[in-house]
Amino acid sequence: MNTLIDFILHIDNHIINLVTYFGNWTYIILFAVIFVETGVVVMPFLPGDSLLFAASAISANPQYHLNTWIFIVVFLLASFLGDTLNFYLGDKIGYKITKQKWVAKVIKPEQLDKAKAFFDKYGILAIFIARFMPIIRTLAPFIAATSGYKYNKFIKYNLSACIVWVLLCCGAGHFFGNIPFVQEHFSVVVIGIILITLIPGIVAFIKEKKQK
Repeated sequence: MNTLIDFILHIDNHIINLVTYFGNWTYIILFAVIFVETGVVVMPFLPGDSLLFAASAISANPQYHLNTWIFIVVFLLASFLGDTLNFYLGDKIGYKITKQKWVAKVIKPEQLDKAKAFFDKYGILAIFIARFMPIIRTLAPFIAATSGYKYNKFIKYNLSACIVWVLLCCGAGHFFGNIPFVQEHFSVVVIGIILITLIPGIVAFIKEKKQK
């Protein structure tokens, strides 16, 4: 867990290390991270928004010989294909997989309940909204499949959400990531990104408590 926290808080340094040692293979490695984060229902804790921001910020620096447009394509494919795999798992396996002890240690029943309640409240639009919420976005395709949504209905909202998410995060990283203040306080910016993405969930939690 400490390694994961360090990776998230100093994600810019870790990506630079990847570029130093693996060069263009960095595209494939980061594709795999986002694919797993979105596609494997038991991996909701992997970095998403901050990774896109950091990778695009680094690609804007000519020193590292990376291309932001390639990252945009790579991350779009990774998120879309990951969600498709996640939906497939939900459709074929459903809640059976969550009964496994090793899965229950990662995916708590209350997390699934919150994701289900999120879908009940927002309907099919939840697929789009969930893309911008950590953890919920990993559970969303799985919950959508188990809730009876058809893939052709799911894919329209999912694709548009992936496009907006990738363009927003990569665009922000490319244009703001190399501002001196951001470079000097990158860990603080990453924490800020995480907190911003948690706001919808916090607001929903507060509203739920008030209603009770």
